[in-house]
Amino acid sequence: MLPSETMYPYTAKEARERGELELWRANFRTNCACAGAIELAIRKGFDGMHLWTDCAKSVIDQYGYKRVGFVLANTLQEQSYDGRYHENNKKWSRTIFIPEDGGHRHTFLINSHPAVLDGFVSEYRAELAKLHLFGAEHCEPNSGEQDFTGRVLILSPDTLRESCWQPENQLWLALSGFGCQPHARGRSVLCTCLGDGETTRWNRSEFVGIIRDECIPDWAAEKLAELQHGIHEMTM
Repeated sequence: MLPSETMYPYTAKEARERGELELWRANFRTNCACAGAIELAIRKGFDGMHLWTDCAKSVIDQYGYKRVGFVLANTLQEQSYDGRYHENNKKWSRTIFIPEDGGHRHTFLINSHPAVLDGFVSEYRAELAKLHLFGAEHCEPNSGEQDFTGRVLILSPDTLRESCWQPENQLWLALSGFGCQPHARGRSVLCTCLGDGETTRWNRSEFVGIIRDECIPDWAAEKLAELQHGIHEMTM
């Protein structure tokens, strides 16, 4: 059984090939339950004019940011033709990859009024923004084509457990590894976390990109200077 915030990443066809069909089924059932929970929260929380303040948060607390975002994005992508969804919310939905899965994604569409659901999506995004996570908007242009060596990288939140969704866990100084080069066969990047100083290896694809200098917070700049000083002394 999967915890509610743990997303199974494969389609039914892939799960069958991997011998993991029960994991897929558990994930699918939880997606459907999450969609139902959103519908129920909207029915309870909509007074005819407004949603109550913690409407989205109540479902996030039960199912997690990843799953709630996945289920919401699935509905907006499938109903992208509907002008009652704000364009910013539709644009956000397109940032979440939802694989075609033999028609199963239609089963967990949210059957709430689009205009009200649009407000729920906005509240969900506002709750997500409170985490102050780093994303693509904080990265240098064309980061994927650059050498990562010696640069501060943003680790994708999707790589982390939701309990670790803090900015301090996202910023890493790339030290070495074939994955630092954009077109190298090796993908491994050895790097140090600016939050707690842990050194480990990640795959290049697990990073969003190189953070822009002006987006580096003071706490990270201090740790970066400390690490760079230590590296300089080691090479002298």
